Amino acid sequence: MCARLNFGLNEATQLNLLLDEMYAGLREYFEVLGWEVLTVQDAGLKGAKDKDIVEYAKKNDLLLVTQDQKPADLADILGVKCVLISSAMIAKMADSEIREKYPNMRKK
Repeated sequence: MCARLNFGLNEATQLNLLLDEMYAGLREYFEVLGWEVLTVQDAGLKGAKDKDIVEYAKKNDLLLVTQDQKPADLADILGVKCVLISSAMIAKMADSEIREKYPNMRKK
């Protein structure tokens, strides 16, 4: 199964990221965090089929970062490193940040 987001990096392994189209805007953030990053757009794969993107990640030994289930599933089938960032994950992270920053706010 495609991994959940984890920013830990084994020092013995140099891992480069391939950001799917919806995450191209995060490139600079990942670079500041120390990652080598390539976007789908950089690779000339804008609008490409999910299978082509996953195969590119495999051929170039890249970890695919996506929010779409289909490329994550294809990555699992093809043995490609992948991180699926779901909307639920984003909501949980935001909820945690809100609660930490504003502990006196109440939910419904």
